[in-house]
Amino acid sequence: MTRIQTPLRVIGLALCAALALSACSRSQALSKSSRPVFDGQYFRMSLAAEKDTPANFVVTVRDASKSLAGARDAGRYEAANHCIERFGSSRIDWMNGPDAPDEALQFSGGDLVFSGVCRGW
Repeated sequence: MTRIQTPLRVIGLALCAALALSACSRSQALSKSSRPVFDGQYFRMSLAAEKDTPANFVVTVRDASKSLAGARDAGRYEAANHCIERFGSSRIDWMNGPDAPDEALQFSGGDLVFSGVCRGW
């Protein structure tokens, strides 16, 4: 009877270990994938929309000096998410946008600031 119990215990322990390891790797993958990376950098972003006209917005990307290209993409991403969630489209008329030449970009301290208007369907 000890012959049957020993293989069953080994199999049971192996299954428990495999289950525990697979749960750990999934939680790490989910936490990493929920935060987007732009040009190899993480950026904190904020979007402020006007209460009466939420189509008008201002996006601020913190610490843009980490990567100007990444900060541009992060601002574009944040604006597109806002417009899709509120108006169902990622179309934006930029007043001061991420495609502007470097010398035309607006900064507030080390933060990059964009402004635009969402265009729905």
